[in-house]
Amino acid sequence: MSAFAHAPRAARIILGLLPLSITHAALLNDAVAGVNVARPPMVSGASPVSTIPPAFEPPARYFSINRVLAEHDRQLANAASPRRTSFEGNTDIIEQAPAAAEVDEPFGLPAFRAPEGLLWAKWRGVEAAIDEDAGTLAQCRNDTEHCTSSAALRFLAMIEQAQRASGRERIDAVNRMVNAAILYTSDLVQHGVADLWSAPLATLSSGRGDCEDYAIAKYVLLRESGVAAGDLRLLLVRDTLVRQDHAVLAVRQAHHWLILDNRWSISADSSEVRNLMPLFAIDQQGVRQFGPPYEVQAPHEGLTSLAPAASGNSAAGGSQGVPAPIL
Repeated sequence: MSAFAHAPRAARIILGLLPLSITHAALLNDAVAGVNVARPPMVSGASPVSTIPPAFEPPARYFSINRVLAEHDRQLANAASPRRTSFEGNTDIIEQAPAAAEVDEPFGLPAFRAPEGLLWAKWRGVEAAIDEDAGTLAQCRNDTEHCTSSAALRFLAMIEQAQRASGRERIDAVNRMVNAAILYTSDLVQHGVADLWSAPLATLSSGRGDCEDYAIAKYVLLRESGVAAGDLRLLLVRDTLVRQDHAVLAVRQAHHWLILDNRWSISADSSEVRNLMPLFAIDQQGVRQFGPPYEVQAPHEGLTSLAPAASGNSAAGGSQGVPAPIL
């Protein structure tokens, strides 16, 4: 006979209950850890009975979309230098991704090199024409009396006027001078084609142009008056207010990007212009496309059909203020 049979009755009861207590503890730990616990089969006609006493049922666990996204970001940032931290009331250790660096581009969005295509071809053609204009301007500057280009003389006068001002005053002066010097005319009306970009002297010679021609003239005028090329961006944007593609110039001034538009007589901070959705940035480095943070935006559909925003402004430069932002 086993020693269990000779034990006192109370001791036998305690020894008999001990395996059940161990089983309950194991089930409770598994449930808290999120492990699926198998329950005993039900006897026909009997009520379901939990293997864990109601008083010891673990609390329900929930998740939120923010936690899922945070975990996704954590996985993406594993290759970086993670910082480990703990939160009060939570024993989990979470690796936090380092904060994203501030993007020093118009509208605070990153820009990536655009694929070769129509925009690259247009910009390279304009750059070649701008270089030719530079030679003409140099000749006329050295020998004003024998200069045969009235557009070059006029542009040199605009450069001298811009150089008399500084900072934002210079930027606004350039915006007003170019807006007043060009009468808005679509490329289809002026050239018989859907889209043609012109260098400043060609635009001043005709006195007509569309939004790209305004922006290009301001780009060159500011460079000639002393603004660094790295602080200038030709921007192709989508005006969500009028639902048209458009071109403007962005100028960096005192760590802010100012937007120059042929429809406005004054510049506006890019953070205040919420109706302009940036698509492409063009500068001395070439053509880049904008994308949201952490992702590259797909190229704008229909690059061959980019149409400039219509303008009803007169030679005086159009409206006197910035259009109301979309809230």
